[in-house]
Amino acid sequence: MRVLAIESSAKAASVALTDSGSLVSQYFQASALTHSRTLLCMAQDLLENLDLNLSDIDSIAVAKGPGSFTGVRIGIAAAKGLAWGADKPICGVSTLEAMAWHLQDRTDVIVCPAMDARRHEIYNSKFTFSNSGDIVRLVEDRAIPISLLVDEAKKDNIPYFFVGDGAKLCYNEFLENGLPAFLAPEPLLLQSAWGVACAARFYEPVSAFDLSPNYLRLSQAERERLERLKKN
Repeated sequence: MRVLAIESSAKAASVALTDSGSLVSQYFQASALTHSRTLLCMAQDLLENLDLNLSDIDSIAVAKGPGSFTGVRIGIAAAKGLAWGADKPICGVSTLEAMAWHLQDRTDVIVCPAMDARRHEIYNSKFTFSNSGDIVRLVEDRAIPISLLVDEAKKDNIPYFFVGDGAKLCYNEFLENGLPAFLAPEPLLLQSAWGVACAARFYEPVSAFDLSPNYLRLSQAERERLERLKKN
């Protein structure tokens, strides 16, 4: 099965093609260019260089959040457009779970995806991998203060392995608290479409109409509006 995967939930943007679970090709950039300018061009170039068309793809996979509100919307809009245009099923996966797959060969640790959510918070979840490569989710996707993650780690008594654009924030905080922690290698640190394709193997495809984002919390504009209403 050929899967065209899309990731645009944060600063990095990427498009990947997998065939029967193996990575065939991936375009990746973290240049801070607007994803609306680059994402579909990357997908088009990837397919053309492989002498493939959308008709040769079996399904589309996309990171549906959490993450940047604009980035998630751009990725989902692009994936829906491709799926509708080619009449293909679509699969939306957790951004955090997709990142965890970057560290699928790490056992006896807690794989901890972390995205910088601003306001001293992170988007976070926790996973473990068995020796056979099976993934186990330990907590649901959430937005929490880094201090709460530190408190949990003190009770877990097991090393944490961080991945994501918020990984270094957590890593430094853990070291300051004397907790065992590791960082993903630089090429695996940021979100990737390959991780999205890995996670998509365990999700049921849906129609493009039924796919919706998972933001976890209100946007900054909505939060500020509520704060103004409370003051008034």
